[in-house]
Amino acid sequence: QVQLVESGGNSVEAGGSLLLSCAATRYAVSSVCMAWFRQVPGKEREGVARINSGGGTSYADSVKGRFTISKDDAKNTIYLQMDSLKPEDTAMYYCAARSVLGCFLSWRPSAFDTWGQGTQVTVSS
Repeated sequence: QVQLVESGGNSVEAGGSLLLSCAATRYAVSSVCMAWFRQVPGKEREGVARINSGGGTSYADSVKGRFTISKDDAKNTIYLQMDSLKPEDTAMYYCAARSVLGCFLSWRPSAFDTWGQGTQVTVSS
């Protein structure tokens, strides 16, 4: 069964950095669209960053210039480097995979068919 396992969440002060990782099993990150989402209690899950099979990337406006998504095909892992963190970045961060074409067509969570369990990021002011 496909699994996505996130790690790297932590508590940091504003202005700090974190590196999130998402390891995939039985799923080749080299051949599918991968993404990071985040969610805070009471709010909808929102897309943060996406990377397609060719390495093309897309970001939400709120994180452009601060977050970088990347992948290591050999390790079957994707990453989210988060710099200049703000208190409003506090959320549970989820890794997701989309197995069909059209990586950049939609930010809707329903467009992604496999999810990890999440990793908590807390940014204090």
